[in-house]
Amino acid sequence: MRKQYLLMAVLTALLISFSACKKEVPYKTLIITGQNNHNWKASSPVLKQILDETGLFSAEIMITPEKGGDMKSFDPDFSRYRLVVLDYNGDSWSEKTNNAFVEYVRNGGGVVLYHAADNSFPSWKEYNEMAGLGGWGDRNQKDGPYVYYKDDKLVIDTTAGIGGSHGKRREFLVRTRIADHPVMRGLPVAWLHATDELYSQLRGPAKNMQILATAFADSAAGGGTMRDEPILMAITFGKGRIFHTTMGHADEGGGPSMHCAGFITTLQRGAEWAVTGNVTQKVPLDFPGSEGIVLRPDFKMSGTYTGLHDAGTKSH
Repeated sequence: MRKQYLLMAVLTALLISFSACKKEVPYKTLIITGQNNHNWKASSPVLKQILDETGLFSAEIMITPEKGGDMKSFDPDFSRYRLVVLDYNGDSWSEKTNNAFVEYVRNGGGVVLYHAADNSFPSWKEYNEMAGLGGWGDRNQKDGPYVYYKDDKLVIDTTAGIGGSHGKRREFLVRTRIADHPVMRGLPVAWLHATDELYSQLRGPAKNMQILATAFADSAAGGGTMRDEPILMAITFGKGRIFHTTMGHADEGGGPSMHCAGFITTLQRGAEWAVTGNVTQKVPLDFPGSEGIVLRPDFKMSGTYTGLHDAGTKSH
């Protein structure tokens, strides 16, 4: 009888926990933007649409003061959100805001670093640890090593040199490196991404970082390193999780890189992992393979979610 009571107590606790999780969805999400060397007015609404489309997130956009403005007035209450998405590359935040963000992540807040957000805050130690790797902003060997794959081997390269480069925008093949990570589970070994900037020569602390996917930076496209550069990364900082995607250079309305079903899906899955440590979303039917890109101009998935699926031989 005692065992039955114990079993009932455990089941009740599990049901209560499950109900609490269900009530929490959608996860309240903050997209920070307002300064960038990229078209943030185009990218941030698209990021919101992509995340809201899942039903897992409810995103709002916060715009910082303009370049040279009073950054002390930028004072978000991070504790109100389960996820913060950074579409920002501009002036330093106030010390108060920096400290609040560090505390938010260290205590378990989820973060998505999107594209040029890894260019931000070269002098902010904790931010660079959250990013894992970054570029530009006068980064060089003082900021940490290059990290990449060469001949299918992970390389930690302390060679002196710049931090951050890319060649001409082009389509490129993304290669999965950690197939059993929740973000990557069920995705093809390789898939074609639509026209985008391929970030290369990123360098940084690279602490508590996993490289989830890479792309080969061919010198034929200009500025190529002839090595497999990190494209998707997962970083932990304290109790917090950070999903870092270098993809997604925005044109008006998003453009091909943000319309790419691969970009959309990995962003959605990475965001969920950043919040929960798990991914419940299945791989969509239209996820690209290695033979052609798949675009979603309306950002909505085609068909229903499925399991492992080698989709994406169509370009449309």
